[in-house]
Amino acid sequence: MNNLKLEILLNQTLSPQLVKDYCPNGLQVEGTSEVNKIITGVTASQALIDAAIEAKADAILVHHGYFWKGEAEPLVGMKGKRIRHLIQNNINLYAYHLPLDIHPELGNNAQLAQLLEIDTQGGLEGHPQSVAMFGEFKTSLSGKQLAARIEKVLQRKPLHIAPQELNKPIKTIGWCTGGGQDYIELAAKSGLDAFISGEISERTTYIARELGIHYFSAGHHATERYGVKALGEWLAQAHGFEVEFIDIDNPV
Repeated sequence: MNNLKLEILLNQTLSPQLVKDYCPNGLQVEGTSEVNKIITGVTASQALIDAAIEAKADAILVHHGYFWKGEAEPLVGMKGKRIRHLIQNNINLYAYHLPLDIHPELGNNAQLAQLLEIDTQGGLEGHPQSVAMFGEFKTSLSGKQLAARIEKVLQRKPLHIAPQELNKPIKTIGWCTGGGQDYIELAAKSGLDAFISGEISERTTYIARELGIHYFSAGHHATERYGVKALGEWLAQAHGFEVEFIDIDNPV
């Protein structure tokens, strides 16, 4: 498929025009005009670029790309090296940030809910483009049981901050993959029993304890592997691309 037509296809699927984001979504670095082989991954790191070069890929599709608001604009140093390798090897770079978090089927939030067996009920912010979600489990879980489920699914032990009522059961839950820890107050205000995000801040500990809500930090990278993986699998199954997901280890 033509590289620009691929961008149109991805835009039609993810609707980036509906989201106010911190970076451009879509084709960020243009490469070869024909795309057959795509490497997917969480972040467009040098390691992922090197893997794509070795695989002779035509494109890289990621959740975390480049050109974030507030970052230095000159293409020098690490940023220059990454982009130089993409251009020299004629590789297209596509990146979708918030649109890939919130997609109701292929998104990071939707995929995490499916993996953790959460019945999704809606957006925590009360609108279709909500970055945080809420739902419930079929049966109540203890904090230890949910921590064990998260560890089994993500292959990473989460950090569990329990409320003062340590044995408070978990039936209702909110979540936001990646750096969504500050939605915990909205989750508590909404009466939810627990909240999951990728990252944790120092303040999150006290908020969880004082507002009486279980909190689980499950890893930014770990919670955001599954949206781009699902998107790549859809491209392969529905549109015939050769797609390979490469998981570059990241403990954060």
